[in-house]
Amino acid sequence: MRILFDTNVVLDVFLNREPFVESAANLFEANARGDIEGMLGATTVTTIYYLLNSNRGNAVAHEKVEALLRLFDVAVVNHQVLMEATESEFADYEDAVLHGAARTAGADGIVTRNTADFSAASLSVHTPTELLTILDHRRE
Repeated sequence: MRILFDTNVVLDVFLNREPFVESAANLFEANARGDIEGMLGATTVTTIYYLLNSNRGNAVAHEKVEALLRLFDVAVVNHQVLMEATESEFADYEDAVLHGAARTAGADGIVTRNTADFSAASLSVHTPTELLTILDHRRE
């Protein structure tokens, strides 16, 4: 199962945001084990770098982005994805871009804490807890 991680799920791990960090970290571990094929939108990587650099400095931002790139595939954000996002039914352009990148990369779904933001999605959309439940059922 190929899953695109929304930026908020990655930030939950890197910023240790309670009460969300545990489920997000469990999904990182599921990805590392190969239970899912995790991917990030290219814009997520740059956003993460920017936020970490602003809050924790260049060295930490660089280290964390390198770790992300070792763990996750990256869904390309190109001209087509950006144009399709402008024509989508999404209320938020950034969410439309992530959805388009996920579709273009062949993702099966998106994991986010803000499922309502993806109500226009043609892919399945799950909270971290929902996705962990799905993964648990697959192992049974």
